[in-house]
This record gives sequence, structure tokens and C-alpha cells, in this order.
Amino acid sequence: MKPSIPKGTRDFSPTEVANRSYIMSTIKTSFETFGFQPIETPSFENSSTLMGKYGEEGDRLIFKILNSGDYLSKADEKLLATKDSLKVTGQISEKALRYDLTVPFARYVVQHQNEITFPFKRYQIQPVWRADRPQKGRFREFFQCDADVVGSKSLWQEVEFVKLYDTVFTHLGLLDTTIKINNRKILSGIAEVIGAQDKLIDFTVALDKLDKIGQEKVEQEMLSKGITVEAIQKVQPLFSFDGNNEENLDALEKMLATSKEGTKGVEELRFVINSVEVLGLKSANLEVDVTLARGLNYYTGAIFEVSAPKGVKIGSIGGGGRYDDLTGIFGLKDVSGVGISFGLDRIYLVLEELGLFKAVSLPKPKVLFVNFGEAEALYCMKAITLLRENNVKSELFPDAAKMKKQMNYANKREIEFVVLVGSQEMEKQEFTLKNMILGEQTNCSLSELVETLK
Repeated sequence: MKPSIPKGTRDFSPTEVANRSYIMSTIKTSFETFGFQPIETPSFENSSTLMGKYGEEGDRLIFKILNSGDYLSKADEKLLATKDSLKVTGQISEKALRYDLTVPFARYVVQHQNEITFPFKRYQIQPVWRADRPQKGRFREFFQCDADVVGSKSLWQEVEFVKLYDTVFTHLGLLDTTIKINNRKILSGIAEVIGAQDKLIDFTVALDKLDKIGQEKVEQEMLSKGITVEAIQKVQPLFSFDGNNEENLDALEKMLATSKEGTKGVEELRFVINSVEVLGLKSANLEVDVTLARGLNYYTGAIFEVSAPKGVKIGSIGGGGRYDDLTGIFGLKDVSGVGISFGLDRIYLVLEELGLFKAVSLPKPKVLFVNFGEAEALYCMKAITLLRENNVKSELFPDAAKMKKQMNYANKREIEFVVLVGSQEMEKQEFTLKNMILGEQTNCSLSELVETLK
């Protein structure tokens, strides 16, 4: 049987790891420039921490971990006989792999509230897992790069996050991305004015699929969820909003004039748009998108989603929003939060497609010592030890193989220097140093070797 890996997971070659590190380090540097601090949380959480936080669709995609040992021994036999997997899961699985970094972060804030200085600006770069159907740009194991602020309701945070997206994509050379922005209060206001307040979640989940499945199928989904034909007719203008940001905001203001919450959403959106316009963006475009809903239940204010440059067919490469009551689910009330996420794997695919990766220098030694035998190898190892103490990356070829094989190894790994030591060099307490780029060869003492390679 051939070895394989689970669907939706990947192996990464040295070059791929270096490219991913380049993206992560660019994001990390920007996070820290904007004042964020790093934290890490466990790869798995108690199921009770995660379940019920992402809506029905999200709950289905959470990877559950079977309890240790004989996980069926404590399960109710009658329940097992019903074969109701949802009910049985609670008895045989108490833990689950994290679905995102936001809910674990909310749990972290509540648990460590007495040690945290608010407003708390944290970033986190770790893997998450979703039992999704794998496709291009969508994996079952992938990294998220999140930045969040909790403990402030100021809309300047939303402005800062737009600027943060712009900064990262500018540094990556990823020009012409589109940061779509909406506000959950606007969506609530729309549901209110069309008389579908009780169907808000169904309405927003369907609306969020507009760019994926089209208007007709969105309307069919809304009807199937019990939203009336009259209500759907009232939202028709939303399907064809094509003005600039100012025109779209004016149109929303008129549409939501009778909704207090909707009007507040427009005001908040206008503040962010106007502030960003004054400050300016280097590479991204900021665009009001009234159909942007992001199906997660916890957003209460601004919602963000970032699209790749036109012509690159891939899903969103970032997203986020404000969640005024997320820590409330863990018992800590009135702590407002707002955060964004970068989709590392999709950003990788976009940079690859556009040829934006710089030539990556893979980790390698500066010097390779050729192995002519046991005595010679020991002589070389003493020099290697001294070189490493002087921060010179050094390596001994492990086997006393043919000279050609050892030199081929040095060439393939693009190692700059090779050291040759035979009986003559050992007698004279010398080393023969070959510069592989220039092809020049010199004899030197140990101290001269260290000085040259430093």
C-alpha cells in the first residue's frame, strides 16, 4: 500500500516552507508595527468552547476528537441504538480541533482577564482545522494569521485594520486587492424594514452567497427558509448596487431611514470610509459591499472581506469584523472586540500565480568539509566546532564517499565554500579552502580559515 496523506492536507518542500515563512514574517512584522502582541492557544479545545459559536454550518465542520481509551464504554446504549450521531458525539467526544482563532481568543481573554491590559491588541499565527470539502484554495488544515483588539468600541480600530491590510499587501507586492466592507447593523436594518427580523441569520447566510451562486439561487434559498416573496422584492435594489461608496451609502441611508439600527450602521460605515479616504491607501481599494454578510453569528458591527486582484480566481484572502458580545458567551460582558484574519494558504497561491515570490535562499551551510576518512573527519570536526562557535554555518559530509559525489552535493545545495583535508594538510596543521563560485583554492591555518569564513 502506497503511503498517502489525508485529503485537504499537504506536505511542504523546503522552498515552500521558505515562501510561507516569508509571508508569515511579513504579516508578523506589520502586526508588530501596528502595536499587536503575540499569543498562542492549544490546537484543540473543549468541545463546549467551540460548539454553537459558528452557526449550524460551522458546527458541522468542526473536527471532533474521540475520548481516550474505550470511548464507547460510557455511552448510553439506547442512544447508540438510535444511531443519532449528533447526540452520540457529545458522549464519546469531549474535545475538538479548533475551527478558527477568534473563539479560542475570546476564551483566552475571559480566562486571563486579570492579567491583560485593555485595550488588548493580540496577534496569532497558528493552524486551524475544518472538515470542509477540499478544493483549490480550501484545505482541511490551514494557517490563520489573526489580529484582534478587545476592550475598545472606537471605530478608529476599524480604520486601523483597513490600513493594516493595505500595509501587508503593499509589502508583499500584492497590488490592487479589494477590501470589501459592510456593517452587520445595516443587514439587521434591512431585515427589519422588509419585515424579516426573525429570519436575520437565514437572510444574511443566503445573501452572503450572492457572488458564489447568483441572485436566482439566493432568492430560492431565502424562500426555502420562509422569507416571503414580498420581503425578497423589497431587497431587489441590493442585488444591483453599483455606484461608488458615497452613492451606495446615500442609497442605504434612504432605504434604512425607518430603522434606528440600520441608520447607525450607515453612520459607522461612513466614518470608516471617510477616514480611510483622508489617510489614503497605497495598494488596496476599499469598497462598500452591501451583500457582504459572512455567515458567522458573532459579528455585530463592521464586516471585512478581502478579494485577490482581478483575474486571480480564488476565494477571499482575508476577512473579519466587529463582535461586541463574543466574550459574553464565556461570561465576560461588555467587552467589545474587532479583528481580521489573513488567509495564508490562499495568499500563497495568489503570489505564486502572479509570480511575486522573490528568489528564496534556503537554509544551507556556508562551508562543506569533504570527508576523506575517520581521522580526517575528526580533524575537520574540531574546525567545524570552532566555526559554529563563530556563527559560521558548517557541515561535514557524513560519509567518506567518492569525491565526485561530495562535490555534487555541494553544487546542488549551492554551498559557497568547500574544505579539503588529507594527510598532507593534517601534517602541516592546514586546510585547503576552495571558493566554489570563483573556483579559487588556497591553503590556510585554522585561525585564517575562521577569519575568511566569518
